[in-house]
Amino acid sequence: MDLRIESERLFKRLSKVGWTIEDCSLIAPMTLEINMLKKEQDAIILSHSYQSPDIMYGVADYIGDSYGLSIIASEKKCRKIVFCSVHFMGETAKLLSPEKEVLVPSIQGCSLAESITAEDVKMLRKKHPKAGVVCYVNTSAAVKAESDVCCTSSNVIKIVEAMPQKDIIFIPDALMGKNMMSMTSKNIMLWEGTCIVHDKFSPETVHEVRRMYPKAKILAHTECAPDVIKEVDMAGSTSQMLKYVKESAENEFMLVTECGLGDRVRAENPDKKVVGTCNLCPYMKGIMLKDILTALKRPRKEQVITIPESIAKKAKATLVRMFELEQIK
Repeated sequence: MDLRIESERLFKRLSKVGWTIEDCSLIAPMTLEINMLKKEQDAIILSHSYQSPDIMYGVADYIGDSYGLSIIASEKKCRKIVFCSVHFMGETAKLLSPEKEVLVPSIQGCSLAESITAEDVKMLRKKHPKAGVVCYVNTSAAVKAESDVCCTSSNVIKIVEAMPQKDIIFIPDALMGKNMMSMTSKNIMLWEGTCIVHDKFSPETVHEVRRMYPKAKILAHTECAPDVIKEVDMAGSTSQMLKYVKESAENEFMLVTECGLGDRVRAENPDKKVVGTCNLCPYMKGIMLKDILTALKRPRKEQVITIPESIAKKAKATLVRMFELEQIK
């Protein structure tokens, strides 16, 4: 494939989010090399929905949320996984695909995952010895290893309700926990962690969009504060928001979440219009095409995900337990 053909391929997707053919021509040499290398190395590239469009539509094989992508990767026959995401997401992929090499292009943290440590969980257990510990998937492997079960933003209520304990320690997302409290009979104890993207939205943001775009449906991620959630038309995970937009008869939406999701809507649903504002994740947007190329050509030690066996075994058990509790009716 020559650079002209590659530029045209890129433009077909990226033009939907405002890229010109000249923009596409600039990155074509790199995307072409990345796509050739991944085939040669029997690798797949995963992109979280908060990545930039050049990664999502230039080199990624699959786009989605962290846990869903890890499941996909575990089911694919490949030798290597390149996960364009923050670090804990690479760990989750490694937990579910221990036999595969897992690489993260850039060592990016996460305000939510870094708000709590394994030692913090041990302290909480000592303070509340009879409580069950449910950890959001946005946590490190070490934190998962000290918890009873993992959950996602899509299944959090089902997992909490399925726990045998009446008292539940939910970590680390305080805002998601507060949103959940009204939907469960369990006694929820929270940890004060938040997502740097979602905790910046306010009800005033929603009100302003309502005034400017009265016909727009407003969707928010459940990592937002309760006073934001009560003002929107729909609250859910990234995958639930995308499904809502795709299936809705409406054509105007505001997405109260990271800007990358708006790019996905524009690229994948060209008949839909995204209005209003969004917030950038500085961690997700810290990953660039050149980092993916480095990971494939000359991976640095810190780009390779490794998890001590003692931690990996216990952390994976929380994911297995989540799957088991999801099956309870």
